[in-house]
Amino acid sequence: MEAPIIAELGMILVGAAIVVLVARFGRVPSIVAYILAGLVLGPGLGLVTVTEGVEVISEVGIALLLFIVGLELSLDKIRDVGKVAVVAGLGQVAFTALGGFFLCLVLDFSAIEALFIATALTFSSTVVVVKLLDQKGDLDSVYGRIAVGIFLVQDMVVIIALTFLSGLGQAGETSAGEMVMGVVWAFLGMGLLLAVAFGASRWGLPRAFAWVARFPESLFIWALSWCFILVLGAEVLHLSLEIGAFLAGVSLAQLPYHGDLRRRVHPLMNFFIAVFFVSLGVQMEFGAAAEVWLPAVVLSLFVLLGNPFIFLWIIARMGYGERTAFMTSVTVAQISEFSFILAAMGLSAGLISQEVLSLIGMVGLVTIAISAYMILYNNWIYERLRGGRVLGIFRAAERGQEGHEGEGELELSDHVIVVGMNTLGRRIVEDLHEEGTQVLALDTDPRKLEGLPCRTMLGNAEYLSVLEEAGLRRARVLVSTLHIEDVNRLLAYRARRYGVASAIHAHDDYMGAELEQLGVAHVLNSHVAGLRQVTEELRREGVFEP
Repeated sequence: MEAPIIAELGMILVGAAIVVLVARFGRVPSIVAYILAGLVLGPGLGLVTVTEGVEVISEVGIALLLFIVGLELSLDKIRDVGKVAVVAGLGQVAFTALGGFFLCLVLDFSAIEALFIATALTFSSTVVVVKLLDQKGDLDSVYGRIAVGIFLVQDMVVIIALTFLSGLGQAGETSAGEMVMGVVWAFLGMGLLLAVAFGASRWGLPRAFAWVARFPESLFIWALSWCFILVLGAEVLHLSLEIGAFLAGVSLAQLPYHGDLRRRVHPLMNFFIAVFFVSLGVQMEFGAAAEVWLPAVVLSLFVLLGNPFIFLWIIARMGYGERTAFMTSVTVAQISEFSFILAAMGLSAGLISQEVLSLIGMVGLVTIAISAYMILYNNWIYERLRGGRVLGIFRAAERGQEGHEGEGELELSDHVIVVGMNTLGRRIVEDLHEEGTQVLALDTDPRKLEGLPCRTMLGNAEYLSVLEEAGLRRARVLVSTLHIEDVNRLLAYRARRYGVASAIHAHDDYMGAELEQLGVAHVLNSHVAGLRQVTEELRREGVFEP
């Protein structure tokens, strides 16, 4: 790689890091911070220009972004809300696309520009919303599952749009007949790739990943390999690489390992995504943005108010309660990362101007930033609006058909987390479950979790995100039966940090003394005591007492 590219990447990453650090104080989403960093480095200071090398890295970032988006879309999570997700998702797509198109015509854009802008306004951000809902612990709530289902519907529409765009070719270089044939072949190719992806997810991938799951460090490589196999397939079929990456993610999302895969890929994705969104900001021009500030304001208000309006109305008509309808509607009041991808593809194909790219970028900045605060403070906003005329006009029931208004699967609390399903771990889990204790079993090998009577979770306990998802902050006790000293030290430290009692396995007296210094309540030694004696001793010492 040439030195100028390294220098540009260095400035991009340093600039992104500084802006993200400042943005954290205002809880601004990272995507917004990256675009702002690009605006500062490019049009603002003139320090960075997007070279061919940076564009290649950005394309890899987009592939990984859409791979992560696909990994979020597990059909099992949305099976019970599939009907409302399909109706609301398609209804919103139709409303926003038609309304946005005619609004753009009124704002004096050409038909092709209006079509691109309206399409960009149609989709909501899976990455931003899922991250915020996960941060709030609402991802498994009813409104969270409806939102994820809506994103799946929208993302499938995006794939259709990307396929259509792939078939158009370069503006001015192809005749109308060639464009029609290109679109037809693109859709045939997409159908073939879709069949391969979902066929593999049903008959090939489960067995292959069940085997490789015995070696957790290999899961990451296998997942990326599958991603780039479908990306290569998309390239061979003359489709955009985004289609292949997204379908690879969706096919893996149906496996029981998708959560662990998502956590492993996410750090790598963050690097490439930073490069893409910073480079997108670099390509935006202040002059072009200044000329479209009025359309940007109008279209931002259309997204921030229009999308929630249509979702409130549709979800209320589907029998859901006022709170669920409101919470769901708030989550979709922004445009998507797909919008930026479509705009970038349209610019490179010569179908839209730099002015339109800047307009879509401005709408994205405004809607993502404002909707992030709407999601973070949705409970506060709802309490201020409930019972008034604003929500009353939608005539939603105070409590709807969900029966637990906004609550999903019961959140684990005051439970025991047992890490490591070896013989000792399984015995502890089974004994505690028999006595009625709420237990969560955690391991990296799915085979070791089979047949357990309690709730299970696949993941690596070394990752803080795994322990957060396991509810460590709310747990009564963290138990580790692992024989890996470094991991046990880390678990002891994190349990003490969150004020949770811990019981950790030690090989010898030296390790036991070290764990006691780290605040471990009880040191497990299965070589000295029998398996049942271990649990009885823990109970006598009050480790499992409320």
